[in-house]
Amino acid sequence: MGRLNILSFLFLLVFGAVSAQLPHGIKENYRLVWEDNFNYKNKQLDKQWESQNGPSGHILCSRWRENAVVRNGELHLDIKKEQRGGQDWTAGSVWTKRKFKYGYFECRYKYAGGEATNNSFWLMTRPRKEPNEGKIFEIDINEGHYPNEISTNIHNWSDIEEMPNGKKKHPSYNKQFYFGAKPDYSIQLELPIETKKIRFVSNSSSRFNIGEFRVYGVNESGEYPEVLSETADEDILGIINYSRAKNVNITSSGSFNNKPTEANLVDGNPYTSWSTQNEGQKWVEFSWDALIKVGCIQFVNGWRDGNKNWRSLINEYKVQYFKDGGWSDITALNAQSEYDFSEEFHTYGLDWTEDELVFYFDGKEIRRVKNEFCHSEAPIWLSLALIKWHGTLKDDLDGKSMKVDYVKYYQSK
Repeated sequence: MGRLNILSFLFLLVFGAVSAQLPHGIKENYRLVWEDNFNYKNKQLDKQWESQNGPSGHILCSRWRENAVVRNGELHLDIKKEQRGGQDWTAGSVWTKRKFKYGYFECRYKYAGGEATNNSFWLMTRPRKEPNEGKIFEIDINEGHYPNEISTNIHNWSDIEEMPNGKKKHPSYNKQFYFGAKPDYSIQLELPIETKKIRFVSNSSSRFNIGEFRVYGVNESGEYPEVLSETADEDILGIINYSRAKNVNITSSGSFNNKPTEANLVDGNPYTSWSTQNEGQKWVEFSWDALIKVGCIQFVNGWRDGNKNWRSLINEYKVQYFKDGGWSDITALNAQSEYDFSEEFHTYGLDWTEDELVFYFDGKEIRRVKNEFCHSEAPIWLSLALIKWHGTLKDDLDGKSMKVDYVKYYQSK
């Protein structure tokens, strides 16, 4: 079984098929009391939903009712490259006229197929003023990022604090999930290789970060350090990291803003990184003046935010070694083609009770936290945004959509 087929098998084993059933406990203890399947003409959307009609200063697009269109039993939130509301792009954002409190919320949708998109199913108090119970809150059941990232957020908008630099912050509790990509890779070779050159290469269209990159010699015990260890080279006695050897030469395709950061690949700190240039193929090459024998390659990718969540993980790369005048693959990943949430529907759910917030993906629990301040009624929101912090905004987004199959609300029996 190939690497990508194995990833597919594990994905289905853990998260189930796309046509996921209601989570265990929800089906038995809850009843459906409201739903919208969008099986009507576009003009009827206004019976149950309101729409943003104006600019959005915090994102890269204004949002309008004309961008929320019912087509063939689905709600499409359309992206258009057009100047409107003082911005160069438009998209759609709608929310229910009805407000809800406690219960199981579920939405089945596809992401818009491109970088810099934020595909969201969420709850937020409206109007944004102090409620009678709890605080002003926002629960992002999913802020989905193309191609396969899920982001859950819980925001407390009551307790805003002004910082010394004039900026404001509020309590925010974020957790993200990635499918087919991860921050730490350890590639242990069944058969060691001998070479003078190793390289990491990616055709990613966006800039990304690579942290510590280690090329270890063969360890007869088969043991290698944890990738995110800050003392990795000292963790196992006698291990050799050739990427930090005196005779290594490191070259790359470039660096962000032409500021050389390749030294961060070998400084011993997994949380500092080489940041690539924006355009073209990205690569970094390690070369030695004599043959080395390689037993394991490790690297860190992405960057870690203040909440210790990893962001901007790459979905496509190859690690190669030079042999007989050409490059041969050691390992490769193309998770973008294997896990593309813009190509297939998935369900995103939240069980909201007085005591807990439990998040679901395709009927399987992915996060459970105590409910500390979300205790007032709120509408359901469906939104597509263009953002600058998750990829490169490109013209080929014009005409793409976040596609919603249904939204459902269940109450405890």
